[in-house]
Order: sequence, then C-alpha cells, then structure tokens
Amino acid sequence: MELYQNYIYLAIIREKKNKIMLITRASEYAILSLILLSKASSPQGAETLSKELSISKSFLAKILQSLAKNGVLKSYKGANGGFALAKEPKDINMLKVMSSVEGKAPAVFDCASSADDCPSNKAELCSIWPFFNKLQTKIDIFLATLTLADILEE
Repeated sequence: MELYQNYIYLAIIREKKNKIMLITRASEYAILSLILLSKASSPQGAETLSKELSISKSFLAKILQSLAKNGVLKSYKGANGGFALAKEPKDINMLKVMSSVEGKAPAVFDCASSADDCPSNKAELCSIWPFFNKLQTKIDIFLATLTLADILEE
C-alpha cells in the first residue's frame, strides 16, 4: 500500500479514449517501477517487477527498455540480469521519465506549444492558448524539478 501512496500527489490524470493526458498508465508504471528499483539491492527483472506491481510483463518490459534506452535505467543481461537505476534518485527527474516512456513530452492540453505551430493557424485569435501555454510551462518546470528522491520522501 505504501508504494501506491508515493505517487498520489502527482495528481495522476487517467488515460481516456482520444484525450491527451499528463500521466498515462505507462508513466505511472514507470514511476512505480523506479520506486521498486530504488529499494532493490540488485538488478530486478521485468517478470519480478510485473508480479510485484500486478501488471503485464510485456507492457512493463517495453517501459523498462525505454527507460534504459534513455539513460534512466541500466539493463543487465544474463541469469542475474535485469534493470537497475542508472543514476541516483535525486538525479532522475519526472519530465525525463515521462518523456522516455511516452516518446514525447507530456502534454496537459491538445494544443501547440508555440503560436507558430498552431494546427488551426488561428493562434492569434485564440483567447485560451496563452493560458494553456503558461500552464504547460509551469507543469514542465514542476516535472523537471520533481525527482525520484522527492517521491521517495513522501
């Protein structure tokens, strides 16, 4: 139960069909895996982690591979192989974690990050874009400064 309490304050927004979500299940599982790995004394395999978290091994394996590819985790091959943190918890920020597993930076709204990239080409007429852009900037800063160590302290 303690493991699940560690991420509640992140204000997780559940993924719904056809919606942009700040934190998807992939990000959630990545964070939960990092919590477990931070407490492990040796590399842990995807099977062990998936059983501990009661989630799909194949889905978790893809998440762990993305984290390893992006330098958040180290992967070890062999009989005693698995995954371990590549950095200290204080050096792992949630923006990097979420971007690694999502393949893009997390977004809280379905809008371009700059007026020049507006899909409707009407950014100059949009009255809410400035608000959403400021909100996204604040969220990006928050996630970039929120570390695994911060989550472990909660």
